[in-house]
Amino acid sequence: MSKEATVLFDAPGPRAQARNRVMTVVSAVVLLAIFAALVWRFKEKGQFAGELWSPFLKWTVWKELILPGLGNTLKAAAVAAVLAMLFGIVFGLGRLSDHWWIRIPAGAVVEFFRAIPLLILIFLAFFVPNKISPSIADSQFGTLQRLLVDDFFSLFGVKINAGVIVVPAFAAVVFGLVLYNGSVLAEVVRAGVLSIPKGQAEAAYSIGLRKNGVMRLVLLPQAIRVMMPAIVSQIVVLLKDTALGFIIAYSELLNAGFNLIPANYHNNKIQAGIVIAVVYIAINMAVSRFATWLESRGRRNRKTGGTTLGAGAPAAAAELSVKNVTAGEMGSPGL
Repeated sequence: MSKEATVLFDAPGPRAQARNRVMTVVSAVVLLAIFAALVWRFKEKGQFAGELWSPFLKWTVWKELILPGLGNTLKAAAVAAVLAMLFGIVFGLGRLSDHWWIRIPAGAVVEFFRAIPLLILIFLAFFVPNKISPSIADSQFGTLQRLLVDDFFSLFGVKINAGVIVVPAFAAVVFGLVLYNGSVLAEVVRAGVLSIPKGQAEAAYSIGLRKNGVMRLVLLPQAIRVMMPAIVSQIVVLLKDTALGFIIAYSELLNAGFNLIPANYHNNKIQAGIVIAVVYIAINMAVSRFATWLESRGRRNRKTGGTTLGAGAPAAAAELSVKNVTAGEMGSPGL
């Protein structure tokens, strides 16, 4: 720990450092004692019996249950993450619109879906279309309903038969994840854009860029770097939320590992829970590591990248002008 004082607290002195070391040792001993007690209780209850753990050493269990469930989890998470990002960008920028007829509806949609629990959204997506689609089919919107299902929602496995819409579990899970996480990401996008200093936009306007160009060329590229940690955190949340699909019998990782395996192998729910938890932790750590690598690579590119001006590079000139104008506003010497 640095001996210099920070904004949050003063640097600890010798007595404080000694006290912190003692508290660290005591805390570690207490945690180890709790862990040892848990291990002892597990041993007393026979939870370390080989027959309870042996299913996870069989390739057939992984091939027929765990890996297919993992594949369904990753598939739902990947599709939902892409659509949630698109949802978040559209509605996040919509909330920043100068037109009230765009800003207010976008804000209402975001606040509405943020306020509804994800589990309810999944239930609504799974059960409601089947109930209301026959009435819609008999109305003047019946043709529109069929076109939407055949041309768009069929990509997610949604079918319509005699005016009745059948939503598969995969589509219901993706629908709920997109609406809920997309609404959260919309707020992340809005906050990220608003976090950029106003001088950046003012400098871009001063060289003749319109709002679309300012947003696309100046604000969003900088905001993405600010938003990256929050986006990664929300994607991790989205990945874990796919586990709610077991409520509607979606064959994802939790359903396959925590329900099907114990039902066939000595009711080993504790062992199954530990193994599935480790798999989830590994996936989320991989996602976080990839995001960290992506961010560090972008940071290296910004440090090493140069700007070459020429007759055929008006965009680079405009970008350099924005930087110079901004530097002038901050008191730095410009060109």
